[in-house]
Amino acid sequence: MSGHSKWNNIKRKKEATDAVKGKIFTKIGREITVCVKEGGPDPNNNAKLRDLIAKAKANNVPNDNIDRVIKKAAGGGDKNNYETMVYEGYGPNGVAVIVECLTDNKNRTAGDIRHYFDKFGGNLGTSGCVSFMFSKKGIVIVENNNVDEDVIMEDAFEFDALDLSVDEDAIEIECEPESVSKLREGLTQKGYNVLSAESEQIPATYTALTDEDHIKKMNLLLEHLEDNDDVQNVYHNWEMNQEG
Repeated sequence: MSGHSKWNNIKRKKEATDAVKGKIFTKIGREITVCVKEGGPDPNNNAKLRDLIAKAKANNVPNDNIDRVIKKAAGGGDKNNYETMVYEGYGPNGVAVIVECLTDNKNRTAGDIRHYFDKFGGNLGTSGCVSFMFSKKGIVIVENNNVDEDVIMEDAFEFDALDLSVDEDAIEIECEPESVSKLREGLTQKGYNVLSAESEQIPATYTALTDEDHIKKMNLLLEHLEDNDDVQNVYHNWEMNQEG
């Protein structure tokens, strides 16, 4: 489990500039809008909305902003109809990349994504070309403020956890995607500080990059993808451990 870089991504975003934080707010707001339209505005009856509200708060989105997005979506004030699109391709040296989008203009988004891959040494592939290398897992990240490893292991398995790994800053807990809400809520009730709780695409194997040009281009590809408002999630199998 330790190979994927979810916690490193979170740390990087927490240290990000205000402009990047604004992007994060926009992306979460879009997710909430779609979730409310599909499952209703009451978090008590919409587990996915509860998870998204928790995600928004973990990213320091003000409560007023969250309430405004929910009310606007529930009242039909948001006329944008966002569609889920998933793009698959290869970065430099064959790094596998999955890009999940919510877009109101498929042509614009497809053109943007293709441009990024072409510009930074990769190529956009067909549906299914890399997704077979990944499996969907629930990943819940808890702050490690001197948490007793045996105790949190016992607590996590009570709420259907499958595995966990301990970092000096955080503890990453793996579960089935459908158990994310249960695990997040259970650990929160037990007093743990949950930093993130989402379903992730976890690669079975990783690709290392040793060429400086490949590393530079892969970083630029990821930066441009994450900077695009239509892009919600980017998953890849680049082994980033050597990058810290």
